[in-house]
Amino acid sequence: MSKKLLLKDAHIEGIRYLETYRKQGGYTAAEKALKMTPDEILEEVKTSGLRGRGGAGFPTGMKWSFLAKPEGVPRHLVVNADESEPGTFKDRYLMEFLPHLLIEGMLISSYCLGSNVSYIYIRGEYSWIPDILEEAIDEAKAAGFLGKNILGTGFDCEIYVQRGGGAYICGEETALLESLEGKRGNPRLKPPFPAVKGLWERPTVVNNVESIAAIVPIIDITGAEYAKIGIGRSTGTKLISACGNINKPGVYEIDMTITVEEFIYSEEYCGGIPNGKKLKACIPGGSSVPIVPANLLLKTVNGEPRYMNYESLADGGFATGTMMGSGGFIVLDEDQCVVEHTMTLARFYHHESCGQCTPCREGTGWMHKILKKIEKGEGKMEDIDLLWDIQRKIEGNTICPLGDAAAWPVAAAIRHFRDEFEWHVKNPELCLTQNYGLANYADPIPVAASN
Repeated sequence: MSKKLLLKDAHIEGIRYLETYRKQGGYTAAEKALKMTPDEILEEVKTSGLRGRGGAGFPTGMKWSFLAKPEGVPRHLVVNADESEPGTFKDRYLMEFLPHLLIEGMLISSYCLGSNVSYIYIRGEYSWIPDILEEAIDEAKAAGFLGKNILGTGFDCEIYVQRGGGAYICGEETALLESLEGKRGNPRLKPPFPAVKGLWERPTVVNNVESIAAIVPIIDITGAEYAKIGIGRSTGTKLISACGNINKPGVYEIDMTITVEEFIYSEEYCGGIPNGKKLKACIPGGSSVPIVPANLLLKTVNGEPRYMNYESLADGGFATGTMMGSGGFIVLDEDQCVVEHTMTLARFYHHESCGQCTPCREGTGWMHKILKKIEKGEGKMEDIDLLWDIQRKIEGNTICPLGDAAAWPVAAAIRHFRDEFEWHVKNPELCLTQNYGLANYADPIPVAASN
């Protein structure tokens, strides 16, 4: 069984309420942290090796160390709960069932960063969760864990919940800050970075829900012990949102030492693929990371088992690998159509583009239009090359990563499944009634013999 740090108490009835949370040791990490200095807490986070759990995987301690500290200028912590990446729902689970874990993590983080006013910016579609969070905040405040002079330390901290308007772009940290200030959620040019000029031009740290929740076990067991869990630079545990063609969809906490094959097929996790179907492909980190065929998902191009961690999933680069991303693990069986799935994602990114950058504004709609033609049996062979050219001109040419997020799925789909795209073009009537199937996507990859 994988070690659980974040979800170890998720099964306990009433855990979302303070009384039950306290009985399970809740807020003891906060009590411990408030007796430490902010620099000591920062060192624990650095020692832990915690990497941002929102998708980028940037070291959290390093990010915190960049925070500017001009005298007399307030600083802020903002929790990015705008979980809008298709296939990702782990943060929703944490906020809905373990709200005090997030609040305790925010209290510790706010104390470390010197934030007296912190915010949770939550996805607009999560309409029922702000009430849960605000109830937990009220409980924590009544118990003396928020408000003025917390536990007699002289530290003040207030936490506010801000509902978003349902825009995917606000998951980008600077667009989130613009929205939090009451403006249209358009990404900002960087530099300056939020750590220097963020919310209301004040130094700001923006972190994912899971990243902040992980601060609690880091302080509880120490950063050194946390770093012993996992492997290499993939330390601690990671929440995975598993969905698609699997028997047991849900949120799983893994220690990143298990193989992808074990995660998909073991009864402890996804429980295999329904009806004895075969694995065709997987998008392992949320909709924006490259899709990979079965034969590159379970093993690397060198024939080694692929593991559920940052380094192993990225092995081979985008040519033969992918990314851990936000942990939105989407499994596709042999009956799924990669062209249709790619078109669906292109439609999403076209709809969610803020329109600020021309390559993204025009390119996402253009890709969706071409993919729709191919999926309907109206495409031409040159459309496939045109798609490749469009995505190449979007990637790296926009203010924020949404352009990359729209380009990568199209590039990976053509890179690994070009024969399926060509089949749609060559069989315009047949593609309307049946799918291309498994083809050779699960065939073993020949490994060159070593001398």
